[in-house]
Amino acid sequence: MKKILSLVAGIVLTGALTACGNGTDEKVIKVGASPVPHAEILEQVKPLLEEKGYELEVVEFTDYILPNKSLEEGEIDANYFQHVPYLNAQIAEHGYDFVNAGGVHIEPIGVYSKNYSSLEELPEGATIIMSSSVADHGRILSLLEEKGLIKLADGVEKISATIDDVVENPKNLEFVADIEAPLLTKAYENNEGDAVLINANFALDAGLDPANDPIAVESPDNNPYVNLIAVKKGDESSEKIKALVEVLQSEEIQSFISENYSGAVIPAAK
Repeated sequence: MKKILSLVAGIVLTGALTACGNGTDEKVIKVGASPVPHAEILEQVKPLLEEKGYELEVVEFTDYILPNKSLEEGEIDANYFQHVPYLNAQIAEHGYDFVNAGGVHIEPIGVYSKNYSSLEELPEGATIIMSSSVADHGRILSLLEEKGLIKLADGVEKISATIDDVVENPKNLEFVADIEAPLLTKAYENNEGDAVLINANFALDAGLDPANDPIAVESPDNNPYVNLIAVKKGDESSEKIKALVEVLQSEEIQSFISENYSGAVIPAAK
């Protein structure tokens, strides 16, 4: 009987220690992020979260696949690198039970060219290089349609448009969409196409100036493309995730984004 009581006491004690461990972990927020600008922004967040009693750990990823895998496997509490259309596409493809905990900023896509200073100068049959990420195709094609280079089929939802939805292409532009987003800057530097459409975060990371180097830039009024904090469903209501989002959406951090990136990264409206 004494042995049984001792075993029960040991189990209770172990449970208490585990609970204490979880309590400590609840004060640590582990976020996966792209190096630029996401991780840079999170560095500014650290002291503000410390004031709220939380320690922020930033795990950097240089691709678009691993941050969601890491979140799914519980290696991080949240990730900060993607916009809503990409998140929705990943959920549909992999069955992730993720939600948007809050938007932070917008990164307008720019059109970069080594040989031409405007879209109007692009020649007949110009090669347009774009990301292999289908979630970005709608915004890229919408940008080209807005600039008068192509026309999409009537009734097509712009956010989900594909190359197959292009019904008018006066310059017979050739679209190349087999390059992963992080490698687009290499394609531009190697002058592999007449124009390359690059996400601002990768442009910044490569030392480009997304506010001045592109020959055309996407309008910032693209709310579906707000970069967000993604978490597992249910975690958006946890105190530490609410604290993280609150700080990221604070006037101090939104001002940092405006002042530090000069239009290359734009604070998102709450």
